[in-house]
Amino acid sequence: MTGIATIAPGREATPQRLQALEHANRVRLARAKLKRLVAGGQLTAAEVILATPWEASRMPVSELLISQRRWGEERSRRVLISIPIPEKKEIGKLTERQRTVLATKLRDGFR
Repeated sequence: MTGIATIAPGREATPQRLQALEHANRVRLARAKLKRLVAGGQLTAAEVILATPWEASRMPVSELLISQRRWGEERSRRVLISIPIPEKKEIGKLTERQRTVLATKLRDGFR
């Protein structure tokens, strides 16, 4: 599986559809790279939340948290409930206060 979207047979490849596919593929690949960097420790989730790069702006907060090493759904859920932030809230839609509080909790090593 390559992870790259293609047009199904029998569907017309309009320029708009091709542009949408290209954009979706760019976002998917950029997010995968971002999550690999977080998982590998080269970048922290707190840095991503504070900087909000374009590829993370529409990513759910829980997806970023789970990409960290030794973090699962339960740990992610607990930290988000303590703030409170919905799991599916997009990183780009966090308020400045939510960003700061979440980044601080992550830096201080939420257990």
